[in-house]
Amino acid sequence: MEWRDEGLLLAVRPHGETAAIIEVFTAAHGRHGGVVRGGASRRMAPFLQPGHQLDLTWRARLGEHLGHFTAEPLRSRAAILADRRALTGLNALCALLCLALPEREPLPEFFAQTVALTDALAAGRGWEPLYLRWELALLDALGFGLDLTACAVTGTGDDLVYVSPRSGRAVSRAGAGDWADRLLPLPPVLLGGAGGHAAALALTGFFLTRGLGPILHGRPLPEARNRLADLFTRDGH
Repeated sequence: MEWRDEGLLLAVRPHGETAAIIEVFTAAHGRHGGVVRGGASRRMAPFLQPGHQLDLTWRARLGEHLGHFTAEPLRSRAAILADRRALTGLNALCALLCLALPEREPLPEFFAQTVALTDALAAGRGWEPLYLRWELALLDALGFGLDLTACAVTGTGDDLVYVSPRSGRAVSRAGAGDWADRLLPLPPVLLGGAGGHAAALALTGFFLTRGLGPILHGRPLPEARNRLADLFTRDGH
């Protein structure tokens, strides 16, 4: 079997003396792994870095095999490595995708959103709200997205300030009534406003932890994402 696609490199680990096993998120083949012969060489190691975009050809005798990749660089995002904040965001993105994405399931729209976020991380400015919206898109892609368009009680789109922890639907101040203390706060940044980055990450983290429960087995979300949450908290956003 053989296919060719472009993909975002998520993780690399050594394999034998000179090869590497890479994990990528591809446009048409989803999250996919494979061996790169010579992946640990001086020629290939510089572009086999998380966040870089690759032209990939995958080959295997059978579809269920790990298979081998031939990889060529398409787009370098080395600037992220020199930016501590952006690198924290990239590490969180890669760790979540490696954990959460089903193997070999195409998600072309979410792939495009992920590429847009990595481009913003490489630019180094204004990526934080885009990252938060990306986590909302990840929840959608996994099948347990939030509905923040209208109040679950009144049906209006005004003054949405809460989210139901049970349904994932927005709730207005008027609709919450006496139940407000049982609801989760809805930060303005998730509705296109400003502020509340740390609270927004706590909100998406709540639903990611619940939705990924069968995978996490009681463990927390990846440490790389926890470091991003700490960064937003220290920033006071």
